[in-house]
Amino acid sequence: MSGTDALSGPRVVVGVSGSTGSLAALRWAEGEARRRGAALWPVLAWEPPGGDVATRRGPGAAVMCDAWQDLARTRLVTALGEVFGDGGPGVPTHALVARGVPGMALLEVADREGDVLVVGAGRRGPWRRACRRSVSRYCLAHAVCPVLAVPPSPLEAALAAAHRRNRWRLGLDTGRLEKEAARALRGRPGRAGV
Repeated sequence: MSGTDALSGPRVVVGVSGSTGSLAALRWAEGEARRRGAALWPVLAWEPPGGDVATRRGPGAAVMCDAWQDLARTRLVTALGEVFGDGGPGVPTHALVARGVPGMALLEVADREGDVLVVGAGRRGPWRRACRRSVSRYCLAHAVCPVLAVPPSPLEAALAAAHRRNRWRLGLDTGRLEKEAARALRGRPGRAGV
């Protein structure tokens, strides 16, 4: 596939923020791009701290915007490296750093009916729901193309529980962990029971 074919052909656009949910969505999008013979378009949307109004206040705003964009680019490259390693995804890839609100920026890129947009549908508690808009809900409501919302990994809930235990300095129940590990090993094909 030539470069111009990749730009005009089928695309799988995926929102990347560096969160565990977006990394799962990136992995899912790579598989979807492979199945469809499409190009993978990972997009990291960023906004200046304080919004665009804050960037107009001082004379050094342009320099700061360049620095924030470089940080966003570094975060995107890091996320791609965490998911795909040194070998890359194995499909044509066009990574993009977009300035703007994440949901709107994703929809500006995934603007064709033939595109597929992949977003992470992370767990959201009542506090986060009240303070921040859901990118996945916005995309599902306003997209002109199909949207795949990748659910969070069950391990994400276990990790959050471990962080809460550590924050409150609660002990770890190793007996329960041993039982869960034994149950998991018994469930594997080709393994002897523990």
